[in-house]
Amino acid sequence: MTKPARTQSATNWVKQLAAPSSIESLGPLGARFVYSLRLIALHDRAKRDPIPELAARLSSVEAAAKALALAQAISSVWPENIHISRFCCSLLSHDERTIGILIDSAAQCDRAAFEESIRGLIRPERMPILWEAVLGLVAAEVRTA
Repeated sequence: MTKPARTQSATNWVKQLAAPSSIESLGPLGARFVYSLRLIALHDRAKRDPIPELAARLSSVEAAAKALALAQAISSVWPENIHISRFCCSLLSHDERTIGILIDSAAQCDRAAFEESIRGLIRPERMPILWEAVLGLVAAEVRTA
């Protein structure tokens, strides 16, 4: 006997959540920001300013400032504390995966994919805050390249 379609889709969704994603599954901007986010978290725990090291790694003070601004914007709208993996880990937390998808969607100017990736996670009126912050980072990254 086969399962109803609704049960099958829920089962597939749970399987997808259980399978860890690798940072290589993200585009270059999404992956760079995930590493930036991890670096920001590390500096936050040490009570140090992350901008100097971010600027050195991203080759741009502007990109470093935009990455920090985006991390703060994400923290302000995310429904709970963001789960961050260790800096050396190639596996993504669910939050990192979602954030990487946000970055990659904005880099492709795909607002629909951007909103779909966080639909139900954050309130709709908060989406423009993230969209603008992500576009700021993407623009700074493009100027650096």
